[in-house]
Amino acid sequence: MSEQWVQFVYLASAALFVLSLKWMGQVKTSRRGNWAGTLAMVLAVVGTLAGFDVKGWTWIALAIALGSLIGAPMAIFMPMTAVPQRTALSHAFGGLAAGLVGTAEYYSNAPHIGTFTMGALSTEILLGYLTFTGSLMAFGKLQEILPTRPIVYPGRNLVSLAVLGTAVLLAVYLTIEPGATSLVPILMAAALAFGVLLLLPIGGADMPTVIAILNSYAGLSSAAMGFVMNNKLLIIAGALDGSSGLILSILMCKAMNRSFTNVLFAGVGTVQAGAGAGTSPTGRSVQGYTVEDAATVFDGARLVIVAPGYGMAVAQAQHAVKELSNVLSARGTDVKFAIHPVAGRMPGHMNVLLAEADVPYDQLWEMERVNPLFPEAEVAIVVGANDVTNPAARTKADSPLYGMPILDVDKARTVIFIKRSMNPGFAGIDNELFYLDKTMMVFGDAKKVITGLAAALKQG
Repeated sequence: MSEQWVQFVYLASAALFVLSLKWMGQVKTSRRGNWAGTLAMVLAVVGTLAGFDVKGWTWIALAIALGSLIGAPMAIFMPMTAVPQRTALSHAFGGLAAGLVGTAEYYSNAPHIGTFTMGALSTEILLGYLTFTGSLMAFGKLQEILPTRPIVYPGRNLVSLAVLGTAVLLAVYLTIEPGATSLVPILMAAALAFGVLLLLPIGGADMPTVIAILNSYAGLSSAAMGFVMNNKLLIIAGALDGSSGLILSILMCKAMNRSFTNVLFAGVGTVQAGAGAGTSPTGRSVQGYTVEDAATVFDGARLVIVAPGYGMAVAQAQHAVKELSNVLSARGTDVKFAIHPVAGRMPGHMNVLLAEADVPYDQLWEMERVNPLFPEAEVAIVVGANDVTNPAARTKADSPLYGMPILDVDKARTVIFIKRSMNPGFAGIDNELFYLDKTMMVFGDAKKVITGLAAALKQG
């Protein structure tokens, strides 16, 4: 393939990457965006392999085969509820690839490396390796291999910033003195250590933002790699990935009314205490209702709004929720799903799960659109969404949630809250919604409760 054709393929790939991001910005066109991104990556790989004097075809074929053996089972057999974990692993592999390529490029060309190229290499190595360990930590927390609560210790921020500062200073020095080969392993170690330290004090509730930030780091690392290898498509793709991840993380922070520093260093959600089914960690108690009790409030309901959260994902209750929606619709009830931007453990987590259950796109309503409808709803059903429905975000200035926009489920006529126990959410505080007179607490596995509720409505 001639150089001209390679550039044409790269241009087509870049255009598809841009269209992919545009289409994935809307639920209705997200599948098209996914296919566009996949085709863009295929074109990029084919154009690169066909257009350059590639050495070591055996190793390349082996890498493709090994990657396919790992990736295909992950895509085919991993349940939709584990998408956040799979996303974190993808970021880890991408960061590791960028870091290894940067390391190989450095040792292949040092000390004869220009200042600009060495600056890009240092950036690539720093961001690549910290993305690798940070994403592995995110995977461990999401998979509950590691504690999902923040792991805090005295002086943690000082230690983290000291390690990051060391890595940055080493990167700057290497940019000025590319021949200091002995410093590269120290830079790598500092970057790897900072990735771990960065994720330790972050709890599960902040994972949507953290995943977006790690996505941005991986993209910026890839863009730096593009400058090193003089590959314009890699620069474009990395810049798109880095900027979109940054914008998404900003939107996530805005949705929680918090800053980057608060998400990364505040250790929100450190309080945890056990509680029985009807008793909170603070000793407050509520009355538990049965599924049959809850079924009685749907008589004559014109509007029901479902607020899904991480509890729905854990219980894999999305199909049961869809069944309940069908039963209510058959009774003449209008059913809408209230989607909070940070519900779940990754951006769009609830959209992904409900799409898997074939919930129509027009029933998915974002927070800004659905909140004005809650006062008109006869029933609001909360399925494992804790912090994003807590009225304390409006009323308690000393709450870690204060100022965070929430779903206004407390404004519905009746609230059915489905939860395993009275344990707090990841912010570590009581949900004031539990104690409202209009709230009916139904304790149990979300899938079983929703299935029972649908069955009771069918019989009634």
